[in-house]
Amino acid sequence: MINESQLHKNDFFGHPRALFILFFTEMWERFSFYGMKALLIFYLTKYYLFSDEAGNLLIGSYAALVYAIPVVGGFIADRYLGFRKAIVFGGILLVLGHLGMAHEGNATTKSLTGEIVRDDFALQIFYLSLAFIVMGVGFLKANISSLVGELYPVGDKRRDSGFTIFYMGINLGSFLATLICVWLGEAYGWSYGFAAAGVGMSFGLITFISGRKLLLGKGESKVPEFLAEKTIGIKNEWCIYGASVGSILVIWQMVQSHSVVQNLLIVAGSISFVYILYYAITQLDKIARERLFSLTILIVFTVIFWALFEQAYTSLNLFADRILDRGAIPAGNFLSLNALFIVLLAPVFAWFWVKLGKYNPNTAVKFSIALLLVGLGFGSLVFGINISEMGKVSMFWLVLTYFLHTCAELCLSPVGLSAVTKLSPIKIVGFMMGVWFLATAGSEFIASILANIASVDTSNGEAPDLNLAKQSYLKLFEYLFYTGIGFGIVLLALSRPINKLMHGVDKELNNE
Repeated sequence: MINESQLHKNDFFGHPRALFILFFTEMWERFSFYGMKALLIFYLTKYYLFSDEAGNLLIGSYAALVYAIPVVGGFIADRYLGFRKAIVFGGILLVLGHLGMAHEGNATTKSLTGEIVRDDFALQIFYLSLAFIVMGVGFLKANISSLVGELYPVGDKRRDSGFTIFYMGINLGSFLATLICVWLGEAYGWSYGFAAAGVGMSFGLITFISGRKLLLGKGESKVPEFLAEKTIGIKNEWCIYGASVGSILVIWQMVQSHSVVQNLLIVAGSISFVYILYYAITQLDKIARERLFSLTILIVFTVIFWALFEQAYTSLNLFADRILDRGAIPAGNFLSLNALFIVLLAPVFAWFWVKLGKYNPNTAVKFSIALLLVGLGFGSLVFGINISEMGKVSMFWLVLTYFLHTCAELCLSPVGLSAVTKLSPIKIVGFMMGVWFLATAGSEFIASILANIASVDTSNGEAPDLNLAKQSYLKLFEYLFYTGIGFGIVLLALSRPINKLMHGVDKELNNE
C-alpha cells in the first residue's frame, strides 16, 4: 500500500517537485533540438546548396541516429550509470554540439560553369557537431522520460498526468524554438539561430544539475561499486564516458552515409526484436510476456505514423517555403503550429477521454485514429493543391494539416510514452524506452526517402517552376494520404486482440 501522506509530502501542485525540474530540462533540450532542426533543411539547401534529395537524406540519417542511439543510452543507464548521470553527460555533449553548429564558415557558391565550391572544413565541423548532438540525445532523451516514470511508485494514479505535464514541456520548448531560432536564423544569419539553440541547451543542463536534491535519490546507478572500480587504472565510469566520446568520431562519419545508417537500423532493429523475444520467453510469465508483445505490436505501427508525421521538417518545410502563399511569414514558423495546437488541445483531449467514460477507446483504437488523422492531414494538402489552379496554395490548408496532425499526435504520443513504462518489465524499462525511439529512428529514415518523392530541381534552394513543383508535392501527399488511411484501418481491425494482450493495463492507460 502507498502511504498517501508520505507520497505527497514534498509535492508541488500535486506532483513531485522533481517533475518540474525535468519539465524545464526537457523544455530547453527540445528548444535546442527543434530550433536547430527547423533551420536544417533551409541551411542545407540555401547555404550549402545541397539538392533536395541530398538534404532530405542527410536529415534522415541524422534524425535516425538521434532516435536510434537512445537504445544504447537507455541500456547503459539501466545497467551502469543510472538515469541522472546519463542525463548530465548527454546534456554536456548537446551543449558542445549545438554551439559547434554556430560555426558557419564560407557560404557555398556556384560558378558560371555550374561548379559548386564548398567550405569543406566548415562542413566537417557541421557534421561533427551533428555527431555530438546525436550522442547527447542518446544519453538524455530516453533516460529523462524513464526518470519521470521513476518519480511515481507502482500504483500511483498521478503517473499519466505527470507524463502529460512533462509532454507540455516538450511542446513549449518546440513552440519557442520554431519562432525564436527561425527568426534569428532568417533575420540575422544561420549562426545566430544555431547559437540560440546552444544557449537554450545550456539553460537546460544548469536547471537539471541545480535540481539534483529534488530527485531524492531517484535515477542513481544500481551498481555504484562497479563505476568506482578501475580498469587499466581508470574508473569504469570514466571509461564509459571515454568510449562514448570516442564513438562520436564513428557517428561523425556515419551521419554522412545514408546507406550505413540504413544498415545500422536493420541490425539494431533485428537485435532489439530478438532480445525482446528472448527476454519475453525466458524471463517472463504469461501475463508479463503478452503485455510486452502488445507493446511491441504498437511500436511497429508507430513506425508508419512517425514516417508520415515527420515530413514536417523536410517536405512540409520546403512546401511552405516554395508553394505556400504565406506573405512575410518565414516558412519555418509554420512548424510552431504543432506545438501551439498541442498546448491548446492537450487539456481538451484529456477532458474528452475522461468524459467518454466506459466508451473511452482502448490504446490500439487511439493509435488507429492517429493514423487515420495523419492521413487526412495530407488529404487537406491534396485538396488545397487541386483547387489552387495556377497560383500558390493558401496557407489555410497547411494550418489545417498541422491541426489534424496534432490531433493525431495527441491520440498516440502521450499515452504511448506512458504505455512503455507500464507494459515493460521493470528491469528493461530504459531499454524499451530506447526501442520506442528506435522505432522513431526507422520512421525518420523512411520519412526522408518518402520526402524525395517530391524532390525538386532548385536554384539556390528556390524552385524555379511553381507548377512543376506543385505536381511533385501533390504526388507525395496523395501517397501519404492513402498510406495513413490504409494502415489506420488495419490497426483498427487488430485493436481487440491487442487489447486482450494487455491484461487490464489498458484501463489504467485510458484513465487520464
